[in-house]
Amino acid sequence: MVRVVDELPRCSQVKGVGMGKMRFNHMELSFPWGTLTPGFRKEVDAFYCDVLGWEALDTEVVGQSCHLLRPDDGQFILLAEGKEPMSSPGYDHLGLLVDTREEVDGLLDACRQFKDQDDRMRIKEYEDLAGPTVTVHAFYVKYLLPIWFDVQCMEWAEGKGPARQWGYR
Repeated sequence: MVRVVDELPRCSQVKGVGMGKMRFNHMELSFPWGTLTPGFRKEVDAFYCDVLGWEALDTEVVGQSCHLLRPDDGQFILLAEGKEPMSSPGYDHLGLLVDTREEVDGLLDACRQFKDQDDRMRIKEYEDLAGPTVTVHAFYVKYLLPIWFDVQCMEWAEGKGPARQWGYR
């Protein structure tokens, strides 16, 4: 049975204490043992660094050599190996928000160009998802990692944008 909730309780209402706002910091993606070779890391970096503009570095985490992808100083995706690697056969995804439609379109063009050189790149294009207060302009991309990325911008109707948004100070 599904129960419809008119308004979701805030964390502070649920726990009875004031809580700060939170945001995503990182995601770990696990691969089969032996995947994170120097060649694989170089191929990953060719897209995520050279096309998306992220930084990459090798790092040791709990005694294992891992590869870290960083879109900015406060967020990262850690690539690690393990006996139970991640599998995402559907459209499970992580959303990447950019500021403008032009940025989405520029990234889509760059992904298409990359796909011309490497057919392992997968792209799923969408029509705009238009609602009464917001329009989402997006596409999905997947390359070598076991998850899709939803690259999108949100265009809010005048006066309808969120009251608070996360940002660096």
